[in-house]
Amino acid sequence: MKNIFFAIFFLITGTSQAQQLFQTVRGIVRDEVSRSPLAGVSVLLIQPEGAPHKGTMTDAGGEFQITGVPTGRHSFRLTLVGYEDQLLSNLIITGGKEVVLDVIMAESTQMLDEVMVVADRTGDKGNTNNELVLASGRSFNVDDTKRYAGSLGDPSRMAAGFAGVVSGNDARNDIVVRGNSPTGMLWQLEGLNIPNPNHFGSYFATGGPVSMLNNNVLAKSDFLTGAFPAQYGDALAAVFDLRMREGNNRKHEFIGQIGFNGFEIGAEGPFSKNSKASFLLNYRYSTLGVFKALGIRFGTGSSIPDYQDLNFKLSLPAGRKGKFSLFGITGSSEVQFLGNETDTTLTNLYGSENTNMRARYGTSIAGGAYEHTLSPRTHLKLLLGASMTKEKFSGDSISIVTREAFPSAESKFNTRKYSAVATFRHKFNARSSLYSGVTTDLLNFDLYSKTIHAGGTIDSLRVDEKGKFSVLTQAYTQLRYRLSGSLMATAGLHFQHLGLNGKSALEPRAGVRHSFGRGQAVGISYGLHSQSQNIYTYFIRTPAESGSVRTNRDLDFTRSHHFVLSYENRLSEHLLLKVEPYLQMISGVPVEQKASSFSLLNTGALFGPSDKDSLVNNGSGKNLGVELTLERYFNDGYYFLVTTSLFDSRYKGSDKVTRNTAFNTQYVANILGGKEIKIAHTNVLSFNLKSSLVGGRYFTPLDLAASRRKGQAVYREPEAFSERQKPYFRTDLRISYRWEMGKSTMEFALDLQNVTAHKNVFQQTYNPRTNALVYQYGQGFFPVPYFRATF
Repeated sequence: MKNIFFAIFFLITGTSQAQQLFQTVRGIVRDEVSRSPLAGVSVLLIQPEGAPHKGTMTDAGGEFQITGVPTGRHSFRLTLVGYEDQLLSNLIITGGKEVVLDVIMAESTQMLDEVMVVADRTGDKGNTNNELVLASGRSFNVDDTKRYAGSLGDPSRMAAGFAGVVSGNDARNDIVVRGNSPTGMLWQLEGLNIPNPNHFGSYFATGGPVSMLNNNVLAKSDFLTGAFPAQYGDALAAVFDLRMREGNNRKHEFIGQIGFNGFEIGAEGPFSKNSKASFLLNYRYSTLGVFKALGIRFGTGSSIPDYQDLNFKLSLPAGRKGKFSLFGITGSSEVQFLGNETDTTLTNLYGSENTNMRARYGTSIAGGAYEHTLSPRTHLKLLLGASMTKEKFSGDSISIVTREAFPSAESKFNTRKYSAVATFRHKFNARSSLYSGVTTDLLNFDLYSKTIHAGGTIDSLRVDEKGKFSVLTQAYTQLRYRLSGSLMATAGLHFQHLGLNGKSALEPRAGVRHSFGRGQAVGISYGLHSQSQNIYTYFIRTPAESGSVRTNRDLDFTRSHHFVLSYENRLSEHLLLKVEPYLQMISGVPVEQKASSFSLLNTGALFGPSDKDSLVNNGSGKNLGVELTLERYFNDGYYFLVTTSLFDSRYKGSDKVTRNTAFNTQYVANILGGKEIKIAHTNVLSFNLKSSLVGGRYFTPLDLAASRRKGQAVYREPEAFSERQKPYFRTDLRISYRWEMGKSTMEFALDLQNVTAHKNVFQQTYNPRTNALVYQYGQGFFPVPYFRATF
């Protein structure tokens, strides 16, 4: 395969034409708060000294267009009297696709005779879409998900390179933020709270082996890691605030792609020649069967997972001041791991030779949004959405003597959620703005779970509930005040109410940021954040003489106080140093009534749900740490990102003993970097590297003697999370070549994952057939070919 790749590469470089190619760059410029279009904005292409001037002005609708822009990387400067200048840095211009920009400009609080602030909205990753984020937030765009080695186009895997984020698990893309459980993550799409957007993604998790989110349809999005603004609720750890771009409304464009994530085809364009309405579609189907035929192993042993998904967005203008959009994601996946067919010589991160497992998943998300600029200072957005998840599982235990299979488990988890969202923005003046909103989610569920014992003769029913509605209502209001061009403050409240048991929470949020010197800033942010329990937890049954009792029904929210300090220093135009110490104090964690080490803070470490009953909100936890980021934004053909996190994550169960959480790796260090080399003026050869070192996770040791007597894994619970795995180390390399062909662009790449073939411990298990303690290891060296064409 490697020989084929390099043969293609030399063929391409040998036939490249030394000619300059051109493309059109256009877009719309809007006000930061009201989202009203800005007329008269000067848009200038920054070119080398002596080159001819190339630029334009926005029209009455805020739109601009610059034709004849050479392919390659270019920067643009936008200026308007009364607004802060904007710099759009190092945008990739290709022949196969027009560049359509959606630019936001902030009204300036400076006097005209003072020095104007120049804000780089694309290169500065700390400049989020959400202008209320003052700390612990950064943006990312589709280029990051493609560029970062090891990301495979997945936003979650890309985020594992950010400060405070840990992956350390080759089986799934769950992300651990500042020692929190991955179940504390909030996913949003276009402002809609959504379920787990991953293939094979359990309803009890926020990740999976393959993302359903297609990076070809994503726009610039935000990733927040703590003390987030008041508009985000029902989450303790982090927020993925995702935006989908709009399709090109003037020209039809197409994409074809083959990689680890699947075979993909995509299309976008206007509904008709004279229409400003546009569509954006992308369909994907699994390639893992092809990879297996090529001899590439991907951690599922002899089994072949199957999946497919569709991402879409339709955008329709509604007069001069309104816009309507429809968007959605739908996907399905299935896999089965049959113990008697397991090849024990192959890595299998999901199955076992002593069990059969069959699983099917389905997730659909759809939403419709209407936005209206009520006035040059006021913006309203109404959003209706629905989502559905389906998960069906059945398992067998296999006799170690006869190899006969007996039913051991059966479950079905179906949910349907209906959502309504209203958001309101109003700018009083250049200094102060108000943001408010209301969200209501109605959840209809059908949950069934039982375990089967004694060779299929005894059932233990854990949950059997359906047809009930759980209503979660959230509301927020937040004020932003710019005391000067260098001092900004925010203050707000978030409220949420769970109709299932009448529990409520009122949460203050606040932050201050002061800029000083040359490119320095210091800030402090605080937030109280609350999260409801998984709906499954509320309906776990406790056996009683009169039947069964739902002893978890009255569980309250788990709460977390977030405190974040932030210091930034722009060491040069393209180099940023950032340091963030933080503290999280967590309370109201569900634990057992009897003295034990159990805590729901550790959920998400395994694939399945917790079946513990009779829980009370008496547990606690604390996450303390400091993060360092040194980032060189892409310029002069290269970039790098160095992140280091030192932290400690502890909890107390009902036994009041302080222990490590399942996610307390204590440190993580990442080094990412890349270099682009121009070939024949228009083509680009790229090298991208990522290397990660993560402290070993703590785990509960097995009681080998008890496991041998019982014939299944038995853990020493009083010693929970007292032993530690070896550190996790992995290096990924991505080599790519982009070939400009006039009106089309082709890209070839090879992702070399875990190039050192380092053996990382995945988990410790007990094998009843061999009667021994077994260590499973993560993915070894894994080459992934990739091809993409746009035209």
